[in-house]
Amino acid sequence: MEPIADTGGPRQAGALTVLGLETSCDETAAAVVRLHEGGRADVLSDVVRAQVAEHAPYGGVVPEIAARAHAEVLDGVTRAAMDRAGMAWAQLDGIAATAGPGLVGGVMVGLMTGKAIALAAGKPFIAVNHLEGHALSPRLAGPCPFPYLLLLVSGGHTQFLAVEDVGRARRFGSTIDDAAGEAFDKTAKIMGLGFPGGPALERAAEGGDAKRFPLPVPFAGAKHCDFSFAGLKTAARRAWEQMAAPTDQDRADLAASVQSAIAAALADRSANAMRAFTETLPEDADRRFVIAGGVAANSAVRARLGDTAAAHGFALIAPPLRWCTDNAAMIALAGAERLRRGAIDDLAAPARPRWPLDAASAAASPAMGSGRKGPKA
Repeated sequence: MEPIADTGGPRQAGALTVLGLETSCDETAAAVVRLHEGGRADVLSDVVRAQVAEHAPYGGVVPEIAARAHAEVLDGVTRAAMDRAGMAWAQLDGIAATAGPGLVGGVMVGLMTGKAIALAAGKPFIAVNHLEGHALSPRLAGPCPFPYLLLLVSGGHTQFLAVEDVGRARRFGSTIDDAAGEAFDKTAKIMGLGFPGGPALERAAEGGDAKRFPLPVPFAGAKHCDFSFAGLKTAARRAWEQMAAPTDQDRADLAASVQSAIAAALADRSANAMRAFTETLPEDADRRFVIAGGVAANSAVRARLGDTAAAHGFALIAPPLRWCTDNAAMIALAGAERLRRGAIDDLAAPARPRWPLDAASAAASPAMGSGRKGPKA
C-alpha cells in the first residue's frame, strides 16, 4: 500500500468515529466504529446483509448479481447502521469504503456510495484496502500490537504478511494458483453440499473419516512460504467422480479428508513463515500469529494452526467469528486508523480489482502473474 507519510493530511487527535462500507464480494455491510486515542475500538453498529439466496441457484458468487444486489440494499443497510449506532451524519469524523481488491462492480457500488456520503456530509473520505481491513480486524476485539505475522486466508486470498503498522506490510508468501477458500468452495460444489460451500463442507466433515482418502498436502516439507491448492482440488474431484453412487458417509469422509489436507497445508506453510518472521524480530520480542479471513472461521483450521503456533512459541490471535468473514467493522477500523495518521483520499480514488498490501513484493515477484491492471496477487 501507499506509505502513510505520503498522504500529507493532518494527524487527528481524540476519539474518531467512522462509518465503514464493504461491498467487495457478496456481503453488503455497513458499520460504525469509534477508535479511541489509546487504540481501543468500540463497534457501535455492525450490519451485514448476505446474498446467499441470490447466488445459491448457481453454486457460487455471480459478479453481476452481486453488484446489483449491493446497489439495491446498501442505502438501507447504511441507514440501519447509523440508526443502531444512534449517530447523525454530523457526528461522524470520516467515511471509509472498500476500494478493492474484489469484484469490481460491487466495489464500485460501495465506493461511490461512500464518496457521495462524504461529499454531502462534508467529511473526510478514506479508500480502504479490503486486505488491510482483514489485517487489522483482530484489533476490533482487543489489543494486538504491531508487528505481527498474519495469515490471510479466504476465498480469494491465501498469503503471509508481516504487519508492521497501518499501511506497512511485507509479504512472505502467497498462493501460486487457488486460494484455500476456493478449494473449500469448489469441492463443496462438486459434492453438491450447497452454498456457501466452506461452511457446508465443514458441517459435512463433522461425521467423516479424515484418513479415508489419501489426498495430497501441497508443498509439504518445502522450505518456502508459498501455497498451492489447485492439485488438491483436482484430487478431491477425482476421488468424488470415482464413486458411482456416493452415500452421505462418502460425502462426510471426503469432506473431512479435504478439510484435513487444507489444514495440514496451512500449518506446514505457517511453520516456515513463523521461522522467517522470527528472524526479523529482536530476541526478546513477543511473537504473535494472527489468522484472518473467512477460512479462519473453520474450527479444524483454527485448531491445527493453534497447535502450530504453540509449537513455535507464538500466541495465536483470531478475530471473533463474525469478523473473520467480510464485514464493514474492519473497514471502519482501518479507515479510522488511517484517518488518525492523516491519511485521507480525494474523491477520485479508483475502484481496484487488484490491490496487493505489499505492492513492492507483488510487483517484483507476482505469485499469480500480472496484467494490465497490475499484479494479480
